[in-house]
Amino acid sequence: MAGAKSSLSNNESRRTFLKTGLTAAAGAAAFPQWLRGQAQSPQTNTVSVNLDEASLDTLRAYLEGGQFTAHTLSQYYLSRIDEVDRAGPRLNSVIEVNPEALGIADDLDRERRAKGSRGPLHGIPVLIKDNIASADRMQTTAGSLALVGSRPPKDAFLLTRLRAAGAVILGKTNCSEWANFRGRHSTSGWSGRGGQTHNPYALDRNPSGSSSGSGAAVAANLCPFAVGSETDGSIVSPSSVNGIVGIKPTVGLVSRTGIIPISQTQDTAGPMARTVADAAALLSVLAGVDPEDPTTGAARSHIETDYTRFLDPNGLRGSRLGVVRKYAGFNMHVDRVFEEALAALKSAGAEIIDPLEIPNIDKLDEAETEVLHFEFKADLNRYLASLGPSAPVHNLAEVIAFNQKNRARELAWFGQESMEKAQAKGDLNSPDYQKAVSDCRRLSRQEGIDAAMDKFRLDALLAPTDGPAWPTDWINGDHFSAGTSTLAAVAGYPHITVPMGFVFGLPVGISFFGRAWSEPTLIKLAYSYEQATKLRKPPQFRRTVEVATAT
Repeated sequence: MAGAKSSLSNNESRRTFLKTGLTAAAGAAAFPQWLRGQAQSPQTNTVSVNLDEASLDTLRAYLEGGQFTAHTLSQYYLSRIDEVDRAGPRLNSVIEVNPEALGIADDLDRERRAKGSRGPLHGIPVLIKDNIASADRMQTTAGSLALVGSRPPKDAFLLTRLRAAGAVILGKTNCSEWANFRGRHSTSGWSGRGGQTHNPYALDRNPSGSSSGSGAAVAANLCPFAVGSETDGSIVSPSSVNGIVGIKPTVGLVSRTGIIPISQTQDTAGPMARTVADAAALLSVLAGVDPEDPTTGAARSHIETDYTRFLDPNGLRGSRLGVVRKYAGFNMHVDRVFEEALAALKSAGAEIIDPLEIPNIDKLDEAETEVLHFEFKADLNRYLASLGPSAPVHNLAEVIAFNQKNRARELAWFGQESMEKAQAKGDLNSPDYQKAVSDCRRLSRQEGIDAAMDKFRLDALLAPTDGPAWPTDWINGDHFSAGTSTLAAVAGYPHITVPMGFVFGLPVGISFFGRAWSEPTLIKLAYSYEQATKLRKPPQFRRTVEVATAT
């Protein structure tokens, strides 16, 4: 889950993509008509409906009105994955489709006819990240060849909630391998098993990570929404650069049981969607207390059964928002868009406190890195042990050895220094670990977010989420211009990103983050901003950035 900070033939796949995929992706006009959103009604076979950017409410209305069945809707998205992800632009965002998806949809259709709907997600397709365990015919690998063949004994807790809500699990999305916690100079969106995911706004640009496939798939309308995970940036960064909404919840609001881990103090899963409303609806299902994840116990008095009730178009009126200027000033084009966003917030009734300084923010990186190295070893070893004796690997040391043995396929582009440093650490009783955890909490909470919000009586903090997507570069790795994720990630506090505009046709997002359990407030603010601006535009699958698209 670490931040933005076919497996056996990746080289062949890249050559094929460079030869044919980019040419085919020159523009949406070259795609079949239904790829631009048209689909036939299964009832009459004559009425067309538009599924471009279709919201959850729209899809629910079609299902309840009989224009579609869950089977037809699922088949639509599976066909779109074939056309956009496997052919056409070849986004490579979906690592595996669920062979049981249509059967699940059929069962849900029969249930709807017999008993009615379970709720808002009944019959709605969803994609999940490839680090979320599923006890079905799909694998759970975090993109690593070391876990090929791994089928966990039971579903992740959040997946049981999705199934109970009636969602159709459409498949799994590619991710930065091991959620981007493997080595220096890594390339986001690349995994040994899944290859490279591409940004749908410019195919030579990076989708960020580590929830790369979830971000690209949602942006490209390959699903209504998806589940991502984050340790530091892995939901909000790919959401920002793919022009969608991402919610990184307070740690403990969503169970981590069954998610391949990095950090018990920072890991969380969360929704990625095209609108705040859809993200809030998905969060309503994901949030829940899990006896196997003690961290969720603290959420018991904070969980809302329906986060969509906080969708208030006037939610910005009278709010006080603080601008963290430390996270701005890195790109003049992003700064211009951010100033436009601040003006829109003021027009919608928000009071902007600007600038707002948070002391010692630069000291977070060192303490966080120490914590992650300790926790990755302990938490990954625990997860791998839970897979049983038949698992492909049983601990971090075996993963490192596998990568060395298969370095031509796993280590061709970058190494595994982060894993090696983690393996060298002691256990979680180490004084070094305890001090690093204490430093992280003090710097990010008591002297960070909580202090700033108390001092200025704020409802939330603001900043640009990220710079625009950078060119994918397997030789040199990622090169970020900036990122806002670390403060809220280290604190374990909530963070929402919403489309803020474009830089040369590349989307950038604005971040709202705040105190623990403040999801209702952040959703209200983010929704109000979204409704006042409506800046999301679907991607056109351009080959590269076009200067003429500057907006």
